[in-house]
Amino acid sequence: MQIDFHHAVTYICARLAGFSADEANIVAHSAQYVDDATAAGEVWFDNGMIFPRTASAHKMLDYKNMDELANHRVWLPFHFLPGNDAEAALHPAPHYGEAEFMRRCICRPNSHPAREMMRAVIQRHDRPYALYRLGIAAHTFMDTWAHQGFIGYQHRVNVATDIEANDGHHARSFMSRLQDFWQDNRDRAVGRWVGKALPLGHGAVLSYPDRPYLRWSYSNGLGERVERDNPVDFLTAAQETYRHFRRYRDYPTEGELVFSMTYPLPEAFQPLGEQILAIDDESADARHARWLGLIESGAFGFADRVAYVDKGAGSWKESALRTLDDVAEVDKSAPLPYPDSFLNSHWKLFHDALQAQKFFVLHELLPRYGLLSG
Repeated sequence: MQIDFHHAVTYICARLAGFSADEANIVAHSAQYVDDATAAGEVWFDNGMIFPRTASAHKMLDYKNMDELANHRVWLPFHFLPGNDAEAALHPAPHYGEAEFMRRCICRPNSHPAREMMRAVIQRHDRPYALYRLGIAAHTFMDTWAHQGFIGYQHRVNVATDIEANDGHHARSFMSRLQDFWQDNRDRAVGRWVGKALPLGHGAVLSYPDRPYLRWSYSNGLGERVERDNPVDFLTAAQETYRHFRRYRDYPTEGELVFSMTYPLPEAFQPLGEQILAIDDESADARHARWLGLIESGAFGFADRVAYVDKGAGSWKESALRTLDDVAEVDKSAPLPYPDSFLNSHWKLFHDALQAQKFFVLHELLPRYGLLSG
């Protein structure tokens, strides 16, 4: 999924679940920032303090660093959560051979590991970074629908060929369609090249899994024909995310009972499914802007002005570190002045939540399923 869903739709789900605008902003910003937090390493301050950052994404087409692209310790916990072949955990955790291990690492929608991940986040609602972690987990949870059938390792199952899509959502002239024909064939060639050279995640099918309005199909590296219906999948992802947000809010008073509650969808949720089909711009930023316009217009029962700044002036990082400089490179010889408000900043709490989530998934959650991946 892209910014239209990870930010705007997550915000809608949070507000409909009863979060305030400020709380929903934290959850939705965190959900999207998972895709934008690409820098790791330590930040050094002039008072001797050091803060470690955690990367939750890598730039997929940065071929200068193949090791980073293959870093499953990023892709598995945040983007391609293993689905365990849609089965519950066994006790004791079984031992798997290579083929079975890889099959169980394939991402599956709303899997047992995904639901257990959300349960753990809800149960830890009292942590100072809890809302940030809820947004991070929501990103991973929603991605189990978009990234289903793919794996966060380099593996042949990710190789995709013969991609077809019902992508006639714009009226086009003959020349435009002809240009699209050549563009589509170029994309297919790129997809095959990326898939064979670097079969990690859904890189071989480009952005097809991320477009909410798209229905498409492909043949995977195992020779299986896969049919995908993004509008149905994305709507289901939003519905289930809303229910987990309701559980999070109710947990302080209802405790473990929330996990047996069904949570019917409110009437204000109905326009969301309609807009998934209506907002069919190929640009994720254009779709995002349209969703934000709907939010501000009151289409979902609240009229909020929402924005997202990933870097630079007005970003969480700039507010926390009080600098516009790129601090991606560790440089303890030129430490930053330590801001008094750093410990309670959004950026710091987000990175705390990233570390908690990554440790939980790799060292607690997946080992219960016999999927040691750290």
